[in-house]
Amino acid sequence: MELPFAESWKIKMVEPIRKSTREEREQWIKEAHYNVFQLKAEHVYIDLLTDSGTNAMSDRQWAGMMMGDESYAGARSFLKMKETITRLTGFEYVIPTHQGRAAENVLFSYLVKEGNIVPGNSHFDTTKGHIEGRHAIALDCTVDEAKNTQLEVPFKGNVDPKKLEKALAEHSDIIPFIIVTVTNNTAGGQPVSMQNLKEVRAIADKYGKPVLFDSARFAENAYFIKTREEGYADKTIKEIVKEMFSYADGMTMSAKKDAVVNMGGFIATNKKDWYEGAKGYCVQFEGYLTYGGMNGRDMEALAIGLDENTEFDNLETRIKQIQYLAKRLDEFGIPYQRPAGGHAIFVDASKVLPNIPKEEFPAQTLTIELYLEAGIRGCEIGYILADRDPVTRENRFNGLDLLRLAIPRRVYTNNHMDVIAVALKNVFDRRNEITRGVRIAWEAPLMRHFTVQLERLG
Repeated sequence: MELPFAESWKIKMVEPIRKSTREEREQWIKEAHYNVFQLKAEHVYIDLLTDSGTNAMSDRQWAGMMMGDESYAGARSFLKMKETITRLTGFEYVIPTHQGRAAENVLFSYLVKEGNIVPGNSHFDTTKGHIEGRHAIALDCTVDEAKNTQLEVPFKGNVDPKKLEKALAEHSDIIPFIIVTVTNNTAGGQPVSMQNLKEVRAIADKYGKPVLFDSARFAENAYFIKTREEGYADKTIKEIVKEMFSYADGMTMSAKKDAVVNMGGFIATNKKDWYEGAKGYCVQFEGYLTYGGMNGRDMEALAIGLDENTEFDNLETRIKQIQYLAKRLDEFGIPYQRPAGGHAIFVDASKVLPNIPKEEFPAQTLTIELYLEAGIRGCEIGYILADRDPVTRENRFNGLDLLRLAIPRRVYTNNHMDVIAVALKNVFDRRNEITRGVRIAWEAPLMRHFTVQLERLG
C-alpha cells in the first residue's frame, strides 16, 4: 500500500486561537464597518486575510535571527542576503526594502513617469497603486482564459503575447518596462509558464524594453513549472528559478511570502542604471543601502528562508494543503478559480451569491458572510480592490470578483481546512437567502480596500 502524503515538517510551538459566538461577530464586524481589515486579530478564529508575513518560520531561521548583524552600514547580514539572492536569481545589484510595496515605491520612483503605460499580467493592488498614483496606466494583458474560473488551464497567469505586442506597437515610446507577476495573484494565484516568460522576453527584446518580475511567489511559480510544464520534471526548483530570472532584467519582491519571513523585501537587477537611479530613493524612503528598512536579524532569516523555500519538499507540502482545501470545496460544489493556485483558494463570489448585483459587491458580501458563519477572515480580491477608473471615477466591474482564502505557510492543519470548507458550504447552502450586499459609505482615492467603510444593505 502506498503511504499517504504527510507534511515535510513537525510542529515545535503552538499559539492558541479563540472561538467566538455569532452574536459577538455580528457586533465586531459592524464596528469594523464591514471591512475585515479593520477587525482585531483576536476576534478572528482562522485568519486567511493574507499569506504575507503571517507564516511560521523554521528553526534555522529563528536560529539565524540570533546572528543578525545590526550594523548601520556594511552589515554581514546584508552581504549574506545579497549572496543568496544573487546565487538564486543571477542578479548582481540588490537593494533591501522593508517589504514589497516599498520595493515598488523605490524602483517606480525612478522608472515610472506621468503618462506612462506599464503593461503586465493583472497588476496586484500595490503595483497598480504605485503606477496609477504616479498618473500612469497599468495595462492588463493577461490571457482571456483567466476570466473563466471554471476552465482547467495549467498556466492561467500568462501574459497574452498578442495583447502585449499590440500595446508595444501602439505605445512603445511611453512604456518604460513590462511587468510580469509570478504567480499572478489577482487572476487567482495562477502561475506563468516558462514558455510564456520566453515569449515575453522575445517581444521585449524586439521593442528594446526591459522586463521586471513581481516575484513575491516566484518559488511557487517554479513548482508549477516543474509539475505542469513539459521538460521540467527532472529540474530542481533552484534550476528552474535561475532560468525564470534569466528572462528578466530585474525583480521586486515581498519576501513576506516565498521567503517565509514576517517582514522584508528587496529589489534585484543586473541593470546598473536601475540600481544607480533607485538607490537614492532607498536612502530617502527606506534607509541606508545595506539595510533598507530591515533589521540585520530579518535579513538573516530572509536569506535562510529563500534557500529553504526553493526546495521541492517545502513547496510541495505547502501547495498540497491548498489542493486539499480545493478537493473539499469540490465535494460541496463550491466554485473557485480552477485549477487551485499556489497560495490561496479564490472563491468565485458571483457564482456563490448569484442574487447579489455587482453594484453591491458580491465578494465583499461573501467575505462578511464567511466571517459571521465561523470567524474566518478572508480577503476580497474583486470590485472593491479594483478601485475606481482614474479618469471616469466609475467603479471597475470588468474583472473577476473573488474571495481569496490565503493560507499562511506551516500555520494551520488540514483540520482547519475542513472547518473552512464546511463553513463555506453552510454559506453556499443558504445562498438564495442572501439577497442584499453592501454599499460604500467612505473610501480613500487609491487602494481603498484597506480602509473602506461599508454599510450593509437589507
